[in-house]
Amino acid sequence: MVDLRGQYDKIKTEIDTTIQECINSTRFIGGPVIERFANNLANYLDCKYVIPCANGTDALQIALMAAGLKPGDEVIVPSFTYVATAEVIALLGMVPVMTDVDPEHFNITKDIIRQAVSASTKAIVPVHLFGQTAPMEGIMEVAREYDLTVIEDNAQSLGSDYTFSDGKKQKAGTIGQIGTTSFFPAKNLGAYGDGGALFTNEELYYEKIKMIANHGQSRLYHHEVIGVNSRLDAIQAAILDIKLKYYKNYIQARQEVAAYYDQAFTEVPELEIPYRYKNSTHVFHQYTLKVKNGKRDELKAYLKEKGIASAIYYPVPLNEQNAFRGKGRLVGDMSVTKSLCDQVLSLPIHTEMDNETLGYITQQVKSFF
Repeated sequence: MVDLRGQYDKIKTEIDTTIQECINSTRFIGGPVIERFANNLANYLDCKYVIPCANGTDALQIALMAAGLKPGDEVIVPSFTYVATAEVIALLGMVPVMTDVDPEHFNITKDIIRQAVSASTKAIVPVHLFGQTAPMEGIMEVAREYDLTVIEDNAQSLGSDYTFSDGKKQKAGTIGQIGTTSFFPAKNLGAYGDGGALFTNEELYYEKIKMIANHGQSRLYHHEVIGVNSRLDAIQAAILDIKLKYYKNYIQARQEVAAYYDQAFTEVPELEIPYRYKNSTHVFHQYTLKVKNGKRDELKAYLKEKGIASAIYYPVPLNEQNAFRGKGRLVGDMSVTKSLCDQVLSLPIHTEMDNETLGYITQQVKSFF
């Protein structure tokens, strides 16, 4: 699904040099490399504060802890997402309130949230799925109406731009009180191991997040709150800092792949290409088709025979996972989510794809039909 080796080969000298510099310095935890990456990412996002951490799941957990949520508090999440979004809610003793999603862009909306709010609801975790920002203007409107904290799960849409009705633009992950992301190697901005980060424009959250991520310390050996141990290694920060310089190019390359797929599949009646809506750019962490004739699994098997990777994100919704039985609240019949789980299929999309590869993939998909 991704060609990490091809991407590495293009920046090998820079990557190898920065790794060696980290080893030579022996500053493997903390230090100026971490600070430089955090500052550069904050500048890219036009965000006041970035706090790196060990992985994207930790980022979500730390965000919930920094928001002051307590066991029994309800947190609204889409059911059509990766498990981590709701996992950390349940882990902390809170109640994941699982909702359906929009059938076109696959994200949660203000109307869906409004149906899910109860007296116990304290937060919303919108997921910017597959590379496109959720409709944040409406989500923030509902959040203000009910005094809810908004924690953006931005693991898949780093760099996506959201445009408000007044023309103002903000990067995904910087609109709510806290944003989170993952630097898992297959992400658009991926490390060479695990990594994550939190974003905020509010100093109070910044100070709390810093403490929680470092054992609850305000200063060395002075622990103000119960925290966790979640740090981004200096070597990973150095690698990410190099890749951040090329990130706009990486996004453009993915968008060009998506445009190629679009042109090839628009006239295939059994396929529905990814929907884009005007308020958000799409950075295409995944290129996800809807296969409308009930032959999604057959198409996947056919592509495998032809040596073409594909993936189903996600085959089982959160509300049907055994882990959440008796641990959450459902809103609605999940009909959209169920339909998506039966229809979606993601094709390879990454920065190193050439027209020969794309031509082969699209030819084989069309020949199946």
